[in-house]
Amino acid sequence: MKSFPANRSRDIERQAGYLRPEHCVPPPPRGPSADDMWFIRDGCGIVCGVITWLLVFYAEFVVVFVMLLPAKNVLYSIFNGAVFNALAFLALASHFKAMCTDPGAVPKGNATKEFIESLQLRPGQVVYKCPKCCSIKPDRAHHCSVCKRCIRKMDHHCPWVNNCVGETNQKYFVLFTMYIALISLHALIMVALHFVFCFEEDWAKCGNFSPPTTVILLIFLCFEGLLFLIFTAVMFGTQVHSICNDETGIEQLKKEERRWVKKSKWMNMKVVFGHPFSIAWLNPFATPDHGKANLYQYVV
Repeated sequence: MKSFPANRSRDIERQAGYLRPEHCVPPPPRGPSADDMWFIRDGCGIVCGVITWLLVFYAEFVVVFVMLLPAKNVLYSIFNGAVFNALAFLALASHFKAMCTDPGAVPKGNATKEFIESLQLRPGQVVYKCPKCCSIKPDRAHHCSVCKRCIRKMDHHCPWVNNCVGETNQKYFVLFTMYIALISLHALIMVALHFVFCFEEDWAKCGNFSPPTTVILLIFLCFEGLLFLIFTAVMFGTQVHSICNDETGIEQLKKEERRWVKKSKWMNMKVVFGHPFSIAWLNPFATPDHGKANLYQYVV
């Protein structure tokens, strides 16, 4: 009988009584509302998230006050200012949604005999239990040591958004990487044009700051823009490739056996971004409507 590599790290139980719920820590008490905002209290992730916002604000400062406001062409300043600020707003909104959206966490501590019996499992049907959070682990779910929860279709834990990238927030993470890549590219183009203009004109008349200060600010922006452009563009391409192939980063890393029905690349995109295709795919405030795009279709 062929075994699945992913099952080696799981506790395989065939009867509800074997789950030993008495060994599980009781689930933490819920707050006043089930709709409380999701937020991971991880020091490293919080610092990385704050740094991300500060870097965007720094780029905003240099673009607006160093390059656009001193420019003599008003239409150039208005157009590029509107485009850059719109992309920056969408990037930060996507980051906030990716950080504060439940990525698909499995209820904690639900590995109880009563819950298993309520599932009305078929005789001999296998149930997976996570020994770390004492929850019933659905197919394609993995435990995150930072979030301390099992996450459905977990791709990876990203410290830059202080959250896991999973079933319900992958859209926002992909939009975040896309918009950051776009504003980085836009900033680099404006810096190049600004340098060309200032070389042809008097540097003293090229900005509201002294020439050395202007050059230093632009060099830092170039370094930041180039670094983030490469990082987020690669991450964006990796995420789109994983979505089209319907295989998460963890599943690729562990070389897990595919046990779900293969769908078309377009259907896989609609599973993440919503069905049907619309401009809402690019909107970080729009919750994906899966509609006819089934989340799971497993081989029985």
